[in-house]
This record gives sequence, C-alpha cells and structure tokens, in this order.
Amino acid sequence: MRDQLILLPGWGLGISPLEPLAAALRGLDEHLRVEIEPLPELDSSDPKEWLEELDSLLPDNAWLGGWSLGGMLAAELAARRGERCCGLLTLASNASFVTRGAWPNAMALGDFEAFLTGCIDNPDATLKRFSLLCAQGAEDPRAISRLLKAGAPHGSTNALVHGLQLLEQLDTRSALQTFRGPQLHLFAGHDAFVPAEAASDLLALLPDVEVGVIEQASHAFLLENPHGVAAAIQAFLHECGDD
Repeated sequence: MRDQLILLPGWGLGISPLEPLAAALRGLDEHLRVEIEPLPELDSSDPKEWLEELDSLLPDNAWLGGWSLGGMLAAELAARRGERCCGLLTLASNASFVTRGAWPNAMALGDFEAFLTGCIDNPDATLKRFSLLCAQGAEDPRAISRLLKAGAPHGSTNALVHGLQLLEQLDTRSALQTFRGPQLHLFAGHDAFVPAEAASDLLALLPDVEVGVIEQASHAFLLENPHGVAAAIQAFLHECGDD
C-alpha cells in the first residue's frame, strides 16, 4: 500500500512520542494512512528473531519508518523486504548506536555498557535518565522529558534489557546500502545520543539518499516539533510521487 506509512518507536518509551507526528502527517495528507506499530516484546535480543517477528506482523508494500531503535529496525526490514517496501525514513537513528570500526560518531561502548548495567540494576531510574537525555538540547527539556516519561509503558525489565542488547548489536550500514528504494534520514542538531556528525557520515556512505539535520533540536525532535518533521516527511513523499 503506497499510501501506508508504518512507524516503529524507539527503546523504552512506547508509542506515545510518535503520536503527535502521526497526527500531523494525517493532517497534511488525508489519504496517507499512518500507523504506529509497538515494538515486539520478545524474550530474545537476536536481531534475526526481531526481524522475523516484525516481518510477520507488518503489511507488505508500505513505507517503513521509525525513531531511533525503531528506525534501525525499519532499515533492516526494508533491506530484507526489498521491493516489498515502498521506501524508508528514519528519525534520529544512527547506522550504529555504538562506535565500531569506521563509524566513530556514535555512543562510546563503555558508556553504553554502563547504561545497560544501570537498566538491569534500576530500570525505573534508567528510564527517567533516558527521558532527560532524550530531551537534552530541546527548547524546553523539562517539559519534553515529562511527556516522554509520562507516556512510557510499564514494560518488564527483561524486555528493556533485551531491547538494549539488540540496539548494541545492530549495524545497519549494509542494510542501508542494500535497500534500493527511496530513503530519508533526519537527524537532530543537539542530539545527546546520535551525534549530528553522523549525518555527514551517512551521506558519505549513501550519496544518493536524502539526509537532513534539524538544527536546535533534541533526540526527541519528533515530539518537540511534530509539524516541522511531518512537513519534511511529506515533502519527501511528494518528491517520490506519493502525494
């Protein structure tokens, strides 16, 4: 369905951060069906199992998109589906969340491991800290952080830990190069998790795709400025002939 966009959320905070963006997109195009699909709660951190689950759940021939971890999963699923995916859009999603090899603009592995340990020891405190970091760089970080935390589901510690272990493993560079459909990747200028410099790295890796940076914005820019993000997505879809 070329008029269908499926959005996958990021780690730990559920679907609420994506709801204002979905509403803004529907307001711009009444023919675009925007659906937010919660991440599966699997007793596993194996990327193959997550992709198999998502592939079985999500309809074919739709646009795939996502925020942060959700964008990384959307990228892997787009590559897996090939022509069964209309196109890909990612929001504040790094090709690799942690530094590895020739991908330096990401979170240091030691910092990530400390975050994972904190989640195992005290998931509530970790989610609160995560909400604060997501909002860091926003115009009103306290308000954004409160919104993020208030909308977060009460997931199990196991689900949170598996999600982080999955995030640590994902490296979507090969998937992004494999997928031949249209791609839009939006980054935030003041993102505490995904350095804005990753946008340049991605453009060097994929010179033929659309890459943009929303300046003066946090990791949660889709909640900060849903109408601005929706306008950028709508312009991209329009360029691709899906207005």
